[in-house]
Amino acid sequence: MKLSVIVPVYNMAADGKLEYCLESLVHQTVSDYEIIAVDDASTDDSYQILRRYEGQYPQKVRAIRSPENRRQGGAKNIGLSLARGEWLGFIDSDDWIAPDMYEQLLAKADETGADMVGCDYQLTHEHSMAAGQVVANGRAEQCGPLTAEKYRSLILDSGSLVVKIYRRELFMEPELRFPEHIFYEDNAISSALMLRARHYEYLPKPLYYYYQHGASTVHTITQARCEDRMEAARSIVRLARQYGYLETYRTELCFEFTMLFYVNTLFTYMTGGGFKSVSFVRRMGDEMRKTFPGFQENPYYRERTGLEEKKLIAMQQRSSFLFILYYKLLWGYRNMRKTLSVKKRTEK
Repeated sequence: MKLSVIVPVYNMAADGKLEYCLESLVHQTVSDYEIIAVDDASTDDSYQILRRYEGQYPQKVRAIRSPENRRQGGAKNIGLSLARGEWLGFIDSDDWIAPDMYEQLLAKADETGADMVGCDYQLTHEHSMAAGQVVANGRAEQCGPLTAEKYRSLILDSGSLVVKIYRRELFMEPELRFPEHIFYEDNAISSALMLRARHYEYLPKPLYYYYQHGASTVHTITQARCEDRMEAARSIVRLARQYGYLETYRTELCFEFTMLFYVNTLFTYMTGGGFKSVSFVRRMGDEMRKTFPGFQENPYYRERTGLEEKKLIAMQQRSSFLFILYYKLLWGYRNMRKTLSVKKRTEK
């Protein structure tokens, strides 16, 4: 078997989302592949849809049902345990891909001897193959046999897991698995996975369609989701210690942790509605400082973080209460200005 594509599925039966994803998979131009669709104890008709596709395409589709909800990481792990392919790919069940995506990625691997190959994706708000906003997920200078400098670049700018294919050995020797029962499971293992690779290649083509809708993980803001993102960041550090590369790439891992655990999570939390917990924000800042003391002096943090964000981070490090108060006043003022601007335009 050349390729196994693993699809975690949870409550995707509505609006034809799951069918659109599966249609793009069963009609891939590559030969000798399997689709392992793992239903994560859905409460809708998702599993029935998977069984229907399994009946229609028995040589391609394997419909599996988890008896308990283990989140995407658990569903992916089930798929990994069943995969037979030399190569592994992943796709979210509300996204879809170009008909020849896997053919192109595998051809690039055969041509170059790479053990990890990626491409770009495009953002879309409709179920169609129309061109959307293209997001680059790699750079030419990252390609080829991997050196320490290229590993550093991949840690800093890893791109998305779902737009890549991987030789199965990257997951299997020794065993690497996704954390379960949390969101952001891809972030948790991305660095460990890429540092196992020996040769990376990249196609600057948007072959993956990333569907934008309000229910997706990245668009749902709750404290529990923020906690999941923080736990995913902790996994990055744990795996770096386990596999012995924390000190070698400490500067890059510090920045990766800072952005995932702290900066992005903090500002995501603050932009959501509802009560803001001073103790939660304080705990986040304290753990950031404990994990990587002096993170504000990290050269990537200083170069890549905006001036306003750095000022707000410095304020939070001094006082969580004042940070929350100032942030609410700042965004209240900006929203008021925005409302007045819209009102003036409509009155003209």
